[in-house]
Amino acid sequence: MQTLGNFKLPPFFNYPPYFTLQPVRDTREKQVQLWKELILDYCKTQKIFVIGLEEEFPLFSNPAIERSLTHEAREAFLTALVSEGRAEWLDKGHRKCLILWHRIQDWADIILNFVKDYGLENSVTTVEEIRSGPESRGTDLQGVDRIILMRALKLLEHKGKLAIFKGTSADDEGIKFSS
Repeated sequence: MQTLGNFKLPPFFNYPPYFTLQPVRDTREKQVQLWKELILDYCKTQKIFVIGLEEEFPLFSNPAIERSLTHEAREAFLTALVSEGRAEWLDKGHRKCLILWHRIQDWADIILNFVKDYGLENSVTTVEEIRSGPESRGTDLQGVDRIILMRALKLLEHKGKLAIFKGTSADDEGIKFSS
């Protein structure tokens, strides 16, 4: 089994046709599904939140079989993730894609569990403490992309679970959790 660092690649990764968009609809649907799962899996285990379409991305080529995905294939696979709510284009030109290996609602639930587990109800913390504080070490929240974190926090604020207040800089935005 081929690996990419500590990540085990699936068998299809060594099958050259999977690096070319398939013309037959049923085959392409299976291909797209496999790539979507691979991208989400890889991004989650490697804690990758943004994929640049024009940048090198380890999954998009396999030197062992001398194959790389075309720009069209990369965009097709990422667009499929976007259509399922598992990714979002960060720009109109579709050059950068935010990968949601957890949906925003799932991130919100992770935050609520984090708050409960660490007894942070009715307390104040900062956005940065959630991303990089000692409590977040070893959790999915450690190093979470700020865009994703803010979207989840705003969702929770909308539901009345917390209040976000501005500090003097983006780094010191505060959050007061409700019980």
